[in-house]
Amino acid sequence: QVQLEESGGGLVQPGGSLRLSCAASGFTFRNYAMGWYRQAPGKERELVAHITRTGTSTNYADSVKGRFTISRDNAKNTVYLQMRSLKPEDTAVYYCKAQGVVPNSAQYWGQGTQVTVSS
Repeated sequence: QVQLEESGGGLVQPGGSLRLSCAASGFTFRNYAMGWYRQAPGKERELVAHITRTGTSTNYADSVKGRFTISRDNAKNTVYLQMRSLKPEDTAVYYCKAQGVVPNSAQYWGQGTQVTVSS
């Protein structure tokens, strides 16, 4: 059974930090690119950060560049999102996604973890 379980969300003050984790099981984690997405109330889900299968390449939404860092540990089947200098506009539900690489079109989503940035 495929499972992606996010953790690490919570309430943090502006300027604070959080580290999200996404633990994967039920599929060959190292064969999948991974992404973190977020969805704020009334807004569409957006890509926050992406990392390749080996972790050698990453990319970020402009809104989080320089503040967020995505990483992965293929030995632990886990992807992370380190978030620093958090802003109220970072408030959202954060989801991790596993994306198969061509020709594998499979994709899996976690259930999300709430991040609230507020004083």
